[in-house]
Amino acid sequence: MYFTALLARTDHGWEASDTELDDVESLDELAELARAAGPDDETVLVCIEQEGAWFGVVRVDGEDDPRVFVSDAARALRSAYGEILLTDELLGRTPTSPDALERMVDLDGTEDGSDETEQLDEAEDPAEDGAESVPRGPVGDADLLSDLGIDTATVLTLSPDDALGEIADALGCADVLEAVR
Repeated sequence: MYFTALLARTDHGWEASDTELDDVESLDELAELARAAGPDDETVLVCIEQEGAWFGVVRVDGEDDPRVFVSDAARALRSAYGEILLTDELLGRTPTSPDALERMVDLDGTEDGSDETEQLDEAEDPAEDGAESVPRGPVGDADLLSDLGIDTATVLTLSPDDALGEIADALGCADVLEAVR
């Protein structure tokens, strides 16, 4: 189960709204959605969590490039929402064709029409494929909330079970986030 919310900083504090990401296909589209939700050039946080598996935070400040943190890239890669956040740049890869990420997610064990199937060990990361490997664990800008009072070490140790609640609590807006949850 997923939970997604926008936290927008206003002159009167933080405002929260739930949001649907079904029509969002890229990080650029997600950033535009966030910009539309926030007043002027204020900070907007897009919060995504997959229950017990991973969470992601995208910070948008005006027209600046979005800053992204994902708690577990390998788990997020298996998610439609994770695909939005896990850009080649974030993963430190050379940009590839648009369908490369889809091929990584849709691992059916066949290649070029081959009938052979490959059995993957459950503990093995299906994305571990030489240059296209995706790290287990956090990726991105763990410092994206430091000026808001949440240091890097804290971001890196947040549990996917309640990360967004802890972030909202530190920002002083836990009640507005819970109202949209």
